[in-house]
Amino acid sequence: MHKKVLQGLVLIAMMIMIASCANRGNPSGGPKDVEAPLIVRSSPENFTTNFKGKEIRIYFNEYVKVKNLQKQLIISPPMDPEPTITPLGTASKYIKIIINDTLEENTTYAFNFGQSIVDNNEENPYEYYRYVLSTGDYIDSLSVKGQILDAENRKPDSFVSVMLYERDSTYSDSIVYKQKPKYITNTLDSLTTFSIDNIKPGSYKLMALKDENGNFTYQQKSDKIGFYEGFISVPTDSLYTIKLFKEELDFEVKRPKQVAGQKIAFGYEGDYKDMQIELLGDKPEGYQTRITKDEKTDTLYYWYKPKIELDSAKFVVKNKTYIDTLKHRFRSIDKDSLIIKPVSSVTLNFDQDYSISANIPFEKFDKEKITVLDRDSVNVPFESSYDKLTNIYGLQFKKEESQKYTIQMLPGALEDFFGTINDTLNYSARTKSYADFSNVRVTLRNESYPIIVQLMTERGEIKYEQFATEKRLFDFRNISPGNYYLRVIFDTNGNQKWDSGNYLKKLQPERISYYPELIDARANWDPVIEFILE
Repeated sequence: MHKKVLQGLVLIAMMIMIASCANRGNPSGGPKDVEAPLIVRSSPENFTTNFKGKEIRIYFNEYVKVKNLQKQLIISPPMDPEPTITPLGTASKYIKIIINDTLEENTTYAFNFGQSIVDNNEENPYEYYRYVLSTGDYIDSLSVKGQILDAENRKPDSFVSVMLYERDSTYSDSIVYKQKPKYITNTLDSLTTFSIDNIKPGSYKLMALKDENGNFTYQQKSDKIGFYEGFISVPTDSLYTIKLFKEELDFEVKRPKQVAGQKIAFGYEGDYKDMQIELLGDKPEGYQTRITKDEKTDTLYYWYKPKIELDSAKFVVKNKTYIDTLKHRFRSIDKDSLIIKPVSSVTLNFDQDYSISANIPFEKFDKEKITVLDRDSVNVPFESSYDKLTNIYGLQFKKEESQKYTIQMLPGALEDFFGTINDTLNYSARTKSYADFSNVRVTLRNESYPIIVQLMTERGEIKYEQFATEKRLFDFRNISPGNYYLRVIFDTNGNQKWDSGNYLKKLQPERISYYPELIDARANWDPVIEFILE
């Protein structure tokens, strides 16, 4: 009897132990760590002077790691070569900075860590830590402050570098292309304001770069740039505004490439509008050429007939002051087959042309072989227009609401550059009712002309625009329902497009103002907007 009791007690004890172990294996957990790491000390101390060493250590109260250092860390003035910073990818209770550069005498250096220092467990950041040292007897304490805007877009980019170049005997405007700045800061990922700190007194050029390569020098192809006109004097209490813009690339033409029979592609950068292409040397009898633009890429196509029986030839390309001679090697390739397609969608707006294009330049257009009929098969009068560069024909005719149109092109209505004609083509288009659209009226105050008024989608696509040289109302009629941003371009030169700036020419981009609220253009709704420009 006692033996059975003893066995029962042992069994109960074992069950309690198992339950206890199970509970320990599933802890309820404590509160989540939301505390940022704390700095215990640094060696040498922050804001030390007469620095002569090669190593800095910053100690924390817990294990930390350095994250996204390439974007977050800004050293002012920049060091070349850059210092070695650890730990990277592992955790440690201290950050070590090894100086690989020969530091300048009597200079204040600042290490701006941004949000790169985080604890090892929850990655709570130590916000915007700055370590400052001086190789001289004192710490420079002056600063330059301001804000960054984007000249074209509603919001500026993140991680914009703001820089000061010292105005001394070595300064020239081209310094931004080849030399790192004297002082630098960064707007990081959530700020549009900047503060360049620990500056010594002097005269400086204030610049900003969206520095895609991270080398603190300006690369026109990839970077945005902004500059303050003239120079600034430090100390200063002024707040400076810099507008970032993407320069139009300097014109350059690429080596020509045979892409089809009697069709050569000339890639380019910059403004192609005045680009001329001419074949040098003897030409076949009856030689003819056409130039069209690719609809998506920066490419002009040079079409020619008859076929040139040469292995190679030279072309001269001109564009304003630009001139270059390029060698081209001909290849035996079949010509493209004619493909004609509509540019317009099936649903037409009331002021929209019905447009067609082709992959080979149009040469002839026979209006008598084209008909436009409405739903009741009633003939609709039309006119036509042709854009030679884009190779697009537009048919203009009066459109009624809730109507269906049939466009027929009989054989021979269109003929391409090589003499090929179309087969019978049948297209259809329709219109909606007026109630399916919205009308937006815009009244401007404090404007100056010429001016461009635009409605843009939330993605930044320009959907509707109007140009004016004198005061008037801007009525956008029968627009597709949706949310739109309203912006106004002060078209200073009156060329009916926005012009960007140019750093070397000291040209700021044309001014753009955005209406502060999103416009809700609903179907059968007529918003009226008053935009007071500042």
